[in-house]
Amino acid sequence: MLGQKVFSTVRCSAVLRISPGRFISNETPKATTATFPVKKPSGRRRITEFKDSINVGPSFQDFLTGNAATFTYDPLQKARQYAKESTEKLPSWLKVPIPKGFNYNKLHSDVKDLNRALSAKRPKLPQYRRVLGRKDKSKATATIMLLGDTCTRGCRFCSVKTDRNPKKPDPMEPENTAEAINRWGLGYVVLTTVDRDDLIDGGAHHLAETVKKIKQKSKGKTLVEALTGDFRGDMEMVDVMARCGLDVYAHNMETVEELTPHVRDRRATYQQSLSVLKRAKETVPTLITKTSLMLGFGETEEQVLRTLKDLRAVGCDVVTFGQYMRPTKRHMKVVEYVHPDKFDYWKKVALDLGFLYCASGPLVRSSYKAGESFIENVLKKRQSPAT
Repeated sequence: MLGQKVFSTVRCSAVLRISPGRFISNETPKATTATFPVKKPSGRRRITEFKDSINVGPSFQDFLTGNAATFTYDPLQKARQYAKESTEKLPSWLKVPIPKGFNYNKLHSDVKDLNRALSAKRPKLPQYRRVLGRKDKSKATATIMLLGDTCTRGCRFCSVKTDRNPKKPDPMEPENTAEAINRWGLGYVVLTTVDRDDLIDGGAHHLAETVKKIKQKSKGKTLVEALTGDFRGDMEMVDVMARCGLDVYAHNMETVEELTPHVRDRRATYQQSLSVLKRAKETVPTLITKTSLMLGFGETEEQVLRTLKDLRAVGCDVVTFGQYMRPTKRHMKVVEYVHPDKFDYWKKVALDLGFLYCASGPLVRSSYKAGESFIENVLKKRQSPAT
């Protein structure tokens, strides 16, 4: 265009435009400059978010394994979409008081001193109030999380931090944990763990060593339950845990088969979890095996009943039922707050199917009041013939 010139600077550019019928000055216009704030990188890792628009479809792993073609979409996606959970108040049976008491404060202090990760300390967990509240410490229970506080998997119901490469396990953790439990004089302890797919053995030897040291320091007086992962389906690692001297081998199914791909991490399958419980029982037949199911995802009665029958088929002894509670708004919505009467119904069904014991209630978790459940319902049954 005649008479048009472009002037630029390092920061920005300005264009001199000609309007029809007007003269242009020969003076060089001053370059227009502007400064724009530069946003510095925050350095904080992005929070893991579970977006429904992504999770409803097949994962990258499904494409790699060829399962994408047969992928089934979440049948309860619409139910969660229209759930009124965010606007409705919690039912009265889900409200609990704040934990307190001398034992709680003492054990809390010991845990902090020994730098342990106590999963029952998390305010987001409903079982927070009574895990450490017993006056008689020999009947008190504690749930201790080992192998760090960061999981390599990302289940849609869980608020535990996730990372592909968590910190390496603390080699002194088995010794420190056993020393803490011996100091407390607990009668029952649950050792739980995050999934550690970054470790070759999934952390099995680390957990087994912890169990052995607890038994050694307590001279066998402390009963130990280990709530483990599936070790990526490595049954040899299941054998390591089953033979380490623990009293209860626990592995959670979490939900029914139909909802497992949509609730749990895709690496955790329904059949793989059944195989873990079956192998533990086959390796040590006298070992008590235990699992837990959450209700409120939208499962049907037929699906729950089929799951219970599958568990009995692999010799599972103990099952617990609890209400799914949404940890944060980034996680799956609750489809239904199940009434306590329904939990009583499932307890009766489980016992009729032959389970040795069943704890069922809105606030029950796999590690909730574990000592009471085990001592009063399982050990007494086994000791009665001897007496």
